[in-house]
Amino acid sequence: MLLNEELQAIQRGEQGDEMARVLNTLVMYGEAFGAERMVKITGKMGHVVIGTGSLTWKPVFDLMDRLIKGGALPKQSFTTDPRGIEDNVPVGFAERMMFKLIFSNQKRMEKEWKKMGIKDDNAYTCTAYMDEVGNIPQRGDILGWAESSAVSYANSVLGARCNRNSGILELMSNILGYVPEFGLLTDEGRKADWVIEIKCEKLPEPQLLGSAIGFKCIEDVPYIKGLDRFLGTELDQNARDYLKDMGAASASNGSVGLYHVENLTPEAKDLGESLIKDGAGHFVIDEAEIARVKASYPVAWTSEGDPQMAFAGCPHFSLNQLIDWTGRLERGLEKNGRDTLTIPTIFCAAPDVRDRFEKEYPEEAGKLRKMGVTVSGLCPLSYTSNPLTDKVRIITSSNKLRYYSKARFYSEAELVEIVTGGKLS
Repeated sequence: MLLNEELQAIQRGEQGDEMARVLNTLVMYGEAFGAERMVKITGKMGHVVIGTGSLTWKPVFDLMDRLIKGGALPKQSFTTDPRGIEDNVPVGFAERMMFKLIFSNQKRMEKEWKKMGIKDDNAYTCTAYMDEVGNIPQRGDILGWAESSAVSYANSVLGARCNRNSGILELMSNILGYVPEFGLLTDEGRKADWVIEIKCEKLPEPQLLGSAIGFKCIEDVPYIKGLDRFLGTELDQNARDYLKDMGAASASNGSVGLYHVENLTPEAKDLGESLIKDGAGHFVIDEAEIARVKASYPVAWTSEGDPQMAFAGCPHFSLNQLIDWTGRLERGLEKNGRDTLTIPTIFCAAPDVRDRFEKEYPEEAGKLRKMGVTVSGLCPLSYTSNPLTDKVRIITSSNKLRYYSKARFYSEAELVEIVTGGKLS
């Protein structure tokens, strides 16, 4: 790999042994993928995927201590993925004790992040690109992120450039200020391998559409046609929320790090079908395919019975979604003649989004509390890493949570009907 003078000096150890090791690690990573050079990170803020102080991640935190002592610190402030648990989430005594054990490195990790320059104590979210959080890459920015749903959103909706890195490599990229150039950082790597044609009569559930795309494309880049019929040609908040959830599903059921939506996402609007590679595959998604995907989801509960807990907001909800879901639950309770939900329900959102919701929409926030909803900044995936939660019959409208846990998937409308006391037809 060709290194510029700045990087050659680092490799010689002029910024310390730890910085030289960071550089050499990233060089090996890049060379494994055929990268010929390193390119400078231009995003104004980094993001790291490690937000939970897991008991099993002690080597990671030992490495972080070593980097701090060696003066190898990130070049910019950063956000990180959500914490695994919050005190306001209803759990039993045994589960809470287990959480304390599982996340026993949390305080240590958060002290290390402060030494490394984390944005603030609220910077724990998988949706750092929300306006309230402020880590919003610009089109063309080079990033070194790893969080799968955030990489998908940054590449596709914002037009930034980022590969799907690993947690430690993204930290090292933020420290070095450079990433190896390959894959989704290149013009050729951003071209579409698949044309996905949406032939549904109505807007499909984003989690299910994303799942169908992920199943088909795996790690390839899709060019999606027909979705603009429902979402329009401008990236308003509703469109951004939809694409956030669709992208997260395609990144979990597959490894899609970039998608183009005809007439909607930035590169597709500017470059159109020139983004499609010669010989690209073609796949049609209609109602039958959406139904097939949903029917393929297994039920992994360890016991039979009614649901006991519900999660929504994976990836984290936007402010718009918190307001929208408040109305959905309110209408569902009214229809079913109830005042409160049938089971504890957790809405997950970035701490900054939750704080704005509480401050600017106190009536809606109060309604959620009365219904029995907890608005939390936790990561539901980390929450379900507690083995005692395996016995809890959890339902979710998130494909990502379904994929990585034993939670049972229901569509958004079905989940609302269940938690408000209705019966599914």
